[in-house]
Amino acid sequence: MMFGNASSGQRPLIVFTDQTDLDPVPGRRLLEAAGFDTMLLSLMTERDVPAEARRAVGLVVGYASIDQDIFDAFPDLAIIATTSAGFDMVDVEVAERRGIWVCNLVDAATQEVAAHALALILATERELRAATSVTANGGWTDDVSVVPRRLSELTLGLFGFGRIARQLATIASPLFGKIVAYDPYCDAYPAHVEGVSFGELLTQSNVLSLHSPLTDDTRGIINTAAFAKLQMGATLINVSRGELVDQDALIEALDSGRLRGAGLDVLDAEPPSADHPLRRHPKAIVTPHIGFLSDASLQHYVLDPSRTIIDWAQTGAPARFVVRGSR
Repeated sequence: MMFGNASSGQRPLIVFTDQTDLDPVPGRRLLEAAGFDTMLLSLMTERDVPAEARRAVGLVVGYASIDQDIFDAFPDLAIIATTSAGFDMVDVEVAERRGIWVCNLVDAATQEVAAHALALILATERELRAATSVTANGGWTDDVSVVPRRLSELTLGLFGFGRIARQLATIASPLFGKIVAYDPYCDAYPAHVEGVSFGELLTQSNVLSLHSPLTDDTRGIINTAAFAKLQMGATLINVSRGELVDQDALIEALDSGRLRGAGLDVLDAEPPSADHPLRRHPKAIVTPHIGFLSDASLQHYVLDPSRTIIDWAQTGAPARFVVRGSR
């Protein structure tokens, strides 16, 4: 494949952005062995792009916002590979107009995120935060004031039914009395899951677990009106995107008792401020966005974006993509 800067005699450049929670070295080595140059940038705005980086043909993106200005800074850009299943940090409309491939990670941490969702469900439903507080403060059985619910008498609701939600439904099915799911893009559900409308999902769920990508349609969709439709004393689980939930409405629902509890691996702003009210809320269990994390998944996160770019360079098209490019 010929690149926009091939006539200069330089090797094509791939820029890694904001790799704060992953080690980019293995992925960079893989690309360099395949004939690319690589560079690591803290990419926040167009002004953060040095002149020597503007010849890049590809980006490996963590959380940096890839907006119109960033696209303008890379005139030869042909492919973007994210280090996550989510790709909401990329302005896909601009990518489509410019013929730039956008590729996300698929199945890198399906097992891990599904297991983490189940762990949060069990931790909240078994009231582990309150129970461990009793123990830490010197108490024992007679000091427990919150009685857990029996899972087999509850309905688990899934907002979104992609790979992670399907995995969760499989491993949670023996525990729950019923599992329902809403996904406007899903035409068929397995026998142990009942497809329902969004309204029915809210009214039927004792435990609501979020597994939807962040889009203009889903941003803030779990709001005051949605909480009002949930069964009194429901539990909310979010291992997807924090922005799916109106955080003020969530805190109000917890404080009022509308929600029994919340298990959260994501918040609306990350990292959250030290005084974020959900960090220490007595009815919330919050983990620091580690649902994806395992020794095996880390290998996928650091290597698969680079493999995707090599695949594109060698064949002209990556095997999987969310925006089809023409470069």
